[in-house]
Amino acid sequence: MRRNILRAFATTFAVLLALVLGISAASAGSGQSDLAAVRQATVQYRNVDAAVMAGYEAVGECVPGMGFHYVNFSQFGQMDPLTPDALTYAANSAGQLRLVAAEWFKVDEDQDLGTDSDRPSMFGKDFDGPMLGHAPGMPIHYDLHAYLWQGNPDGVLATFNPNVRCP
Repeated sequence: MRRNILRAFATTFAVLLALVLGISAASAGSGQSDLAAVRQATVQYRNVDAAVMAGYEAVGECVPGMGFHYVNFSQFGQMDPLTPDALTYAANSAGQLRLVAAEWFKVDEDQDLGTDSDRPSMFGKDFDGPMLGHAPGMPIHYDLHAYLWQGNPDGVLATFNPNVRCP
C-alpha cells in the first residue's frame, strides 16, 4: 500500500514537473507559443474537406518534401499568422490526405531577385526568398512553411521536410 502511494506521488510530481518545464520552454520564445496558436487555429483543417469548405483549393501536384498544396486565394498575402495562405497535405498509405504544414506567402514588392528589403518574418524566422514563382504567372515571392502536423528533423520552420513523401 505504501509503495502504491509513493508511486502515485512520484508520478504526480513527474507530471507536474513536466508541465512546469513545458510552460517554461513555451514561454522562452514567443515564436513557439505563436506556433502553438497556429496549430490550434488549423486543427479544424486536419480533414481536407473542412479546408475546402473554408476556401482552400487544391493546386498542382504533390511537391516532394512539402506535399499537396491547398491555397486560400482570398487570404493570399494577408500575413495573418492564424490564417495561413496555404495548407499542405501528404497522402497516407491508403491514399487519404493528412495535414502536415501551414504556409504563408508574400509577393516581392519590386519583383527583383537581387533585393530583399521587404523580406517578411514570422515566428522569429525570416521568410525564404525572394524566389521565382513555381508556376506560370506566379510572381517573385517569399514564403514560410510551418510543419506543425508532421515531425521535421530539419526543424518546424524548415522549407522542406524529408518525412513528407509523394505517392
